[in-house]
Amino acid sequence: MLTSAEQIQKTTSPQPQVFSLEDFLNHPLENIEWVDGRLIEKTGMTLRHSLIQARLSYYWRNHMLSSGQGGEVYTEALCRTNKQGRRPDVSYLTPELLTQYANATFLPQSFPLIAEIASPDDSGEELFAKAKEYLESGSQEVWLIYPETLWIIIITAEKHLLLTIGENLTTQTVLPGFSVAIDEILAFS
Repeated sequence: MLTSAEQIQKTTSPQPQVFSLEDFLNHPLENIEWVDGRLIEKTGMTLRHSLIQARLSYYWRNHMLSSGQGGEVYTEALCRTNKQGRRPDVSYLTPELLTQYANATFLPQSFPLIAEIASPDDSGEELFAKAKEYLESGSQEVWLIYPETLWIIIITAEKHLLLTIGENLTTQTVLPGFSVAIDEILAFS
């Protein structure tokens, strides 16, 4: 069995070793996603990315607790989509799914509510493809957050919303009643 460092090194060499999704899910590595048979390290996160991730996690969790809806909020938690092993930046798990999977090492589907925060090395096309993958794998709502342009795109099966500074951010299908000013999530203080 290879160590984590050896596995990552092999996947970044000219002829990367292919790992099965099941192997990865049974032996997950921190900050690593499984994409098309390769172990991919999540890189490119900035301080601003981390700040937005912390703020969003705080606001979702605060609403979840104050509203009595229950469930749990995660950062970088592993889930299995129909195609890959992913670690969304921020995710919410409903009380029903939490009861079922509380002790699992990964969620065998996409989280119901997911936020992905664009890093400087992320392409818009990659993030939209990831959102589509999440929606096809059980997610009900995906937020794509673009810190540089100050845009947040909310995607559900029924609609797509584009929001920016000065507007309120509300959930569409998950966490009913959640609302926060986008300035609270994106503004640098």
